[in-house]
Amino acid sequence: MLTSTISTFMTSQHKECDEQFARAEESVANGDWEQGVELWNEFASELEKHFSREETILFPEFETVTGMTGGPTQMMRMEHEQMRALVNEVNKAAENKDKDQFLALTETLMVTMQQHNMKEEQILYPMTDQSIPDAVDIIERMREQ
Repeated sequence: MLTSTISTFMTSQHKECDEQFARAEESVANGDWEQGVELWNEFASELEKHFSREETILFPEFETVTGMTGGPTQMMRMEHEQMRALVNEVNKAAENKDKDQFLALTETLMVTMQQHNMKEEQILYPMTDQSIPDAVDIIERMREQ
């Protein structure tokens, strides 16, 4: 079944990322570094794919349609960079098998992601749905990426 709105499609992506994140964090918390790092790498890959979908497809489409280039999409890009930096720090903690550092950084990342996702889900995605009511093509391009 095709998802008909940007909000529905992208919010489902957020939920999938959150679930992967929680599984990785739980594995590390339980001392299973092998599984934890594998799950973490899957999460980090999906997160980057999500960011890329937004930055290369969704945000440019929104900016073209609305003419808004310095507003919400600019803020979201800045937050993506902050989260990428945190992911890199978590990667270092995982390489060093530093459980305390890993869990502290993932806690920071989780709070940052939750705040970011709320802004997207409550503000940006609804604005996108209103601006681009027929988003089937955009959703398909994001799925293919």
